[in-house]
Amino acid sequence: MEVRRVVVVAYEAASLLDIACVVSTLEEANWHGARPCYEVRLAAPGGQAVTTGTALVVQAQRTLERITGPIDTLVVAGGIGSEDAAANPLVVGHVRRLARESRRVASVCTGAYVLAAAGLLDGRRATTHWQMAQTLAERFPEVAVDADPIFIRDGNVATSAGVTAALDLTLAFVEEDNGTELARTVARNLVTYLQRPGDQAQMSMFVSGPAPANNLVRRTIEYIGAHLRDDLTTPALAAEAGVSERHLTRLFLRHLGLTPGRYVRQARTEAAAHLLASTSLPMASVAVRCGFGTAETLRQAFVDRYGIPPSRYRLAQATG
Repeated sequence: MEVRRVVVVAYEAASLLDIACVVSTLEEANWHGARPCYEVRLAAPGGQAVTTGTALVVQAQRTLERITGPIDTLVVAGGIGSEDAAANPLVVGHVRRLARESRRVASVCTGAYVLAAAGLLDGRRATTHWQMAQTLAERFPEVAVDADPIFIRDGNVATSAGVTAALDLTLAFVEEDNGTELARTVARNLVTYLQRPGDQAQMSMFVSGPAPANNLVRRTIEYIGAHLRDDLTTPALAAEAGVSERHLTRLFLRHLGLTPGRYVRQARTEAAAHLLASTSLPMASVAVRCGFGTAETLRQAFVDRYGIPPSRYRLAQATG
């Protein structure tokens, strides 16, 4: 191909940010020398303007029903209109048709509903926005839904988590097509915090929801955050809280969905991630400060949580 033809499929109440993340990333790649360059076009049923979920209107450049291949990359946007789109035989049928003529196929956020409805995710691992993952799994039992990763590649089909995860997925495409240096240049120019690997968790436990309603649980997690290098075993935490180990575990499971031990491990790992990104402390020092004791223990916890070793995470922070 002289150009890489990219088709982004939109529909009524699609997410404007889903669309913009893909389009802006690829256009940025063009400005910095992507070869072949990306020819990105927005397609919608009937070629009509689309009122996005934010009430802003975008004009489609192509009529979904009239597009033919070959296509380099087909991307289906998500949004609050995704369930209606997944129930629309016209949208689903043409996405299925175009997927057969595309080198790779992807969805952003709840665009996975449309891919699933088209049968394109059957027997594959897939992700979507963490809030909608359970619904996707229930409606499409043939799909192996994993709510944790930023994005998942399974064969030539990719699915990504909510909204700005589209940046990470599209950067991965740019890297695949043009190499690491161009992808990093694009990431820097988009002022992204980090070009994250696909298997990084979607959410940080520190921003994943409101503080627990239970006062004892809230006080205990505040204590954990302030004493990461101390003894935070369940017996020690129970003694600090003045309750039995069994009662503390029951409260943590009820309000956080985690045992005290699992919560402590995640808190220490995320604190280590912050130190790796913001300091030049040696790995052993980071491990001690966060309560792991040894660099090897830190490495094991980091791989379990983020899917990559801490050394690679630090390198990505420094160069991304």
